[in-house]
Amino acid sequence: MLNLSVPNSQENQPLLDATNWNVIETEFDPTQLHHKETVFTLGNGFLGTRGTFEEGYPQDFTATLIHGVYDDVKISYTQLVNCPNWLPLVVKVAGQRFSMDSGEILNYERRLDLRLGLVSRDLRWRSPTGHTLDFHFERFVSLADQHVLAIRCQITSVDFEGEITVEAGFDAQPDTQGIQHWQTLNQGGADNIIWLHSQTLYSGAQLGMAAKLVIEGDDGVSMRVENTSNSPSLATTFELLKGKTVTVEKIVTLFTSRETETPMTAALQRLADEPKYTTLLAAHITAWDQVWQDSDIIIEGDRLSQLSVRYNLFQLLAAAPRHDERVSIPPKTLSGFAYSGHIFWDTEIFILPFLTLTQPALARNLLTYRYHTLPGARRKAQEAGYQGAMFAWESATTGDEVTPRWVPGANGEQIRIWCGDIEVHITADVAYAVWHYWQTTDDDHWMRDYGAEIILDTAVFWESRVEWNPERNSYDILDVIGPDENHDRVDNNAFTNLMVQWHLQSALALWDWFKQAYPEASAQLVQKLNLTTERLHQWAEIQERLFINEDAQTGLIEQFEGFFQLEHVNLADYEPRSKSLQGLLGIEATSQKQILKQPDVLMLLYLLRDRYDYNTLATNWDYYNQRTDHSYGSSLGPAIHAILACDLNQPTQAYTHFIRAALVDLEDVRLNAAEGIHAASAGGVWQAVVFGFGGIRMTQFGPIACANLPPGWTRLKFRLQWRNEWYDFDLGAEKEMEGNQEVKVPMVDTHPTISGVIFDLDGVLTDTSEFHYLGWKQLADEEGIPFNREANEAMRGLPRRESLLEILGDRPATEEKIQEMMERKNRYYLELMQKITTADLLPGVKNLLQDLQAAGIKVALGSSSKNAQTVIELLGIRDKFDAIADGYSVSQPKPAPDIFLFAAQQLGLSPSQCVVVEDAAAGIEAAHAAGMSAVGIGPVERVGRANVVLSSLEDVCWQDLQEQVATSKTTDAFAIVFG
Repeated sequence: MLNLSVPNSQENQPLLDATNWNVIETEFDPTQLHHKETVFTLGNGFLGTRGTFEEGYPQDFTATLIHGVYDDVKISYTQLVNCPNWLPLVVKVAGQRFSMDSGEILNYERRLDLRLGLVSRDLRWRSPTGHTLDFHFERFVSLADQHVLAIRCQITSVDFEGEITVEAGFDAQPDTQGIQHWQTLNQGGADNIIWLHSQTLYSGAQLGMAAKLVIEGDDGVSMRVENTSNSPSLATTFELLKGKTVTVEKIVTLFTSRETETPMTAALQRLADEPKYTTLLAAHITAWDQVWQDSDIIIEGDRLSQLSVRYNLFQLLAAAPRHDERVSIPPKTLSGFAYSGHIFWDTEIFILPFLTLTQPALARNLLTYRYHTLPGARRKAQEAGYQGAMFAWESATTGDEVTPRWVPGANGEQIRIWCGDIEVHITADVAYAVWHYWQTTDDDHWMRDYGAEIILDTAVFWESRVEWNPERNSYDILDVIGPDENHDRVDNNAFTNLMVQWHLQSALALWDWFKQAYPEASAQLVQKLNLTTERLHQWAEIQERLFINEDAQTGLIEQFEGFFQLEHVNLADYEPRSKSLQGLLGIEATSQKQILKQPDVLMLLYLLRDRYDYNTLATNWDYYNQRTDHSYGSSLGPAIHAILACDLNQPTQAYTHFIRAALVDLEDVRLNAAEGIHAASAGGVWQAVVFGFGGIRMTQFGPIACANLPPGWTRLKFRLQWRNEWYDFDLGAEKEMEGNQEVKVPMVDTHPTISGVIFDLDGVLTDTSEFHYLGWKQLADEEGIPFNREANEAMRGLPRRESLLEILGDRPATEEKIQEMMERKNRYYLELMQKITTADLLPGVKNLLQDLQAAGIKVALGSSSKNAQTVIELLGIRDKFDAIADGYSVSQPKPAPDIFLFAAQQLGLSPSQCVVVEDAAAGIEAAHAAGMSAVGIGPVERVGRANVVLSSLEDVCWQDLQEQVATSKTTDAFAIVFG
C-alpha cells in the first residue's frame, strides 16, 4: 500500500514522512505491480525510468524512455521506444537468487524522496533455505548530469555467513509492448567496466551505454566479465559475515546519437571520469534543490494535498527537457508506453503554464519544439488542401501527423480515428501557449526568432479553414472535434471558433508590435508568409464574424450546432461504475447524448476567463458540469473544473475535483495509472492550486492573488516569475461569520514597509455624494423613476453605468438612451460640483497629506470618477499627489483591482508596498485583489473587510496609521477597528 493518509495514532506516525516529501509504500502487493512501477518513476529531463525492481519481477514492465528516440511502427507510424535496460543488479545468497517472489519478505518499505529525486527500498528477506538478510537499494538519474545513472545496494547479514554474488548488467533487447526495436552493434567488457552499443531497426538512432561495478572499500574483491557474447555483465563474489554490511555501487553512463555522433565513445569517456556514488549523489541533490526553490508549493492544513501536489510537480519537472529544443513532453511523460510518446495539446495548455511561471527556460524549450515542427505542420495543411501551418494532433520528431487513422476495436473491427484529420483546435492551442509565454516572460527575442512565425503562419491556416455562410452572414468552421471527444465531426464547435477568434485577434496585435519593434525581421516574414494587407484585413473580418451560438440573455453557449437537441441523460443513473460512460454505452450511443468526456465550453471559459463575467460562467457551469463524466471521462477535466468552481466561490466542490486530479496516479483513481503518469492532469493540479485556490490573475502590472482556499487549508505559499521578477505569495485564510454561514476571507501577503498610499475620492477626501445624489435624483425625476437616499446608498462605490442600470431596474433602454442619460446626469453633477472649495476637504485630510509628504511617502489618487482630477484641483490639493488613476486610466471598474494596480505602477511601486484608503466595499475588495492592504473609512458593516477601519481621517497621523496597518497583519482578527 502507499501510505498517503494522515496517521491517526502515534504508533503509525513513523510510516508517514513528517516533511511531506516522501511517497512511501509499506506493503508489496503483486497485483499493484504495474501501478507502482508508474508511481516510482524517476526522470531527469533526458530520460525516464519506471519503478521496476533492480533484480526484476515476473511480468514487470521495465522501461527506460529517452526524449526523441522514436522508431517506426505499424498503425501509429512511430513510437517512443523502450531503451536497453540499465537497471539489472542481481544478488545471490549461497547460490539462491534474491527476488521479491521467492522466500519470505519480513519487512518492506519503498520510498520516493521527491525533494532528492531518489528511490529507495528497504526490506528484510528470508531465503527459501532460511538465510535472513537486510537489503537497502537506492537509485537516481542525475539531474546534475543527464547522462549519469546510479544504483547503490547495501547487503547486511542478519544470520547468514557465506558467499554472496552480485551481478550487474544490461538488458540489450527490451520490447515496446511486444515490438522489438533494437539491434546490438557492439558490446563487451574489461576489468570492472561493461558496454553496449545499440541501434534502432528503422530510424537508425544509436545508443551507447557503459557501466562499472564498485565495491565500497574494495578490500581486494575481484571482478569478472561474463556473457560477453550476448549482453555483458559484471560479477563479483565475496564472503559476508553475520552482522556485517557490504555496499555495492553500479554507475552507468548513457548517450544517444541525438547528442553526439559517437555515443559509445562518449559513454566510455564519461564513465572513466566519474567520481564515486556519494559525490554524484551530492551534485544530483543540489540540482534538485535549486529547482524546488522556484517550483515548490507549500500547503499547510492538508498533508494529503501537500504530498500529492509535490508528487505531480516532481513528475513534470523530471520529464521537462533541459538541453534539447527538439523534443517535448508526451502525455505519459517518460513513464509509460500509452500514446506512443506522441506530443498532444496536453503540453501547451496543461503543462506549460507551470513551467512558464516557475521555470521559463524549460517552457521555452518546449515551445521551440513547435517551431522546429512547423515544416511538418505546413505539410499537413497542404496535404489537407489548406494554407499556412496546421499542427498535428499527434506529433513526434518532424511535426507530421502521426495519429493512427484506424485502430482495431475490441471485437476485431476497425475503428476510424478522426482526431488527426479534424481536431484542429490544437493549432490555436499552440498559439495560445506561445502568446502567454511571451506575455509572461517579455522574451521579445524569442518571439522575434520563433514565436511570431508560429502565431502568424497558423493564422494563415485559419483564414483558409473557415467557410463563409451567406445565409447567416457569418463564417463557419465545419467538421471538427472539440476538446469533448465524445462528439466528433461537428460544426461550429464553440471552443474551436472562439479560440480561433482569439488567435486572429492576437495575431493582428502581434503584427502591429512586430512591425514597430523589428522592421527587418517583419519584412522577411511578409515575404515568407505572404502577409499582404488584404490578408490582414481578412483576418479582422473573420474574427468579427465567426459564428457562435450564445444566448444573449443568459450567456449560455451551445457546445456545437445541434448539441442542445441531443438527448439529455442523468449521469447519476449509471452509478456505481468503474468505466467511462462511453465505455458503458458505446461510441455511437454516447455521441447521440449530452455526455461530455471533458470540459469544452467550460474549458473555453477558463482559457479566456478575462473575457467572460461571473453570470456567463455560472450559467454554463450549471448546464455543462452536470453533463460531464468527471470520474472516468478524461483526466484532463477535474483540475479545470476545480479552478472554475473556485471562480464561482465553491471551494468545497473545487476541492472534490482537485483531489480527483491530484491523486490520479498515486491512488490510481481511474484504474489506468499502470500506463504511465497523467502529465496533463499533473499540470492541471498546479493550475488548480495557483489559479484556483490561490486566485492568481495575470494583469498588465503583474500577478495578483485573491485566495479562495478549500476547507482545512490554513496556508498556501508559492512563487511565480513574471517578466524576470519573482513574486512570492504567502496566502492564508481566516474565518468570519456572515449570517449563519462561515465565510473564508483571504489574507493578503504584504511587505512590511509601506511606501505609497492610494486614496479614493468620494467619502475619503471629500464628500461629493450629495452632488451625485442630487444629479441622479434630477435625472430620475425627469424619467419618472422613483429614487431616494436609501436607493442612492445602495449604489455607493458603483461606476456611473452600473449606477444607472441599478436605477433603471427592469425598465428597457437602448444603448443610445443609456449613453444620453449618463451624459445628462454627469452634466448635472458638474454643474453642482463647481461649488466645491478647499473648505469641502473632509476633516483630517489636509494634515494627513502633509504628514505623508514630510515622510517621503508617495501619494496617488485611485478613483473610478472621470471628474476626479477636476475635483482635487477645486479642493486645492492637486500638488499633494504624485500620480492620478481615474476613470480614464483603466477599463475595468472596482471591484476589479486595475485602478489601484495602475496607480501603483504610476508611483513606481509594487502592490505590496501600497495601502489603499477607501470608503466602499467594492474598493476594499479591489485593494485586496490587487495585493494591497486597505484602510476602510466608515461603518464596519460596509468596510469591515479592510485591514483597519476608521470612522474618519480626523486626528489621524501617518505614524499611527502605519502602525495600525502593520498590527493588522499579525493579529488574528481580519480587521482592527479604531475610533
